[in-house]
Amino acid sequence: MAQAKAGDTVRVHYKGSLDDGSVFDSSQDGEPLEFIVGEGDVIPGFDDAVDGMKEGETKSVAITADDAYGHHRDDLVAVIGRSQLPSDIEPEVGMVLEMSSEGDGVTTYVTITEMAEDTVTLDANHELAGEKLNFEITLVDIVAA
Repeated sequence: MAQAKAGDTVRVHYKGSLDDGSVFDSSQDGEPLEFIVGEGDVIPGFDDAVDGMKEGETKSVAITADDAYGHHRDDLVAVIGRSQLPSDIEPEVGMVLEMSSEGDGVTTYVTITEMAEDTVTLDANHELAGEKLNFEITLVDIVAA
């Protein structure tokens, strides 16, 4: 039976959860996730877990923050004045905003995590930064080797 290896296009079903049991993502009710093993299309720990799996195999894996979305970085959190937000935005905690830096035009997504009377706290960390992620992965098939 074929085993997934770097360069293979694979399709997997997965369920991702945190240590408290809450599910943050799942493909169970939809189409399998398709990606190329070793190409950096998914987080490193997920990629590593699929490498070497056989078609039809299911495995559970715990992925540390180092091999997922990294650790939470304080330098990616900023407090700005509400007046710095566009006037057509009614900010709310949990709202995701798209920001482009002047000069290089790089787009960054930030989440409003706190609001005060005159300020808003923006966080550019991935929402799962700093978390250990638990996955149950089933290799559906190897599409192309």
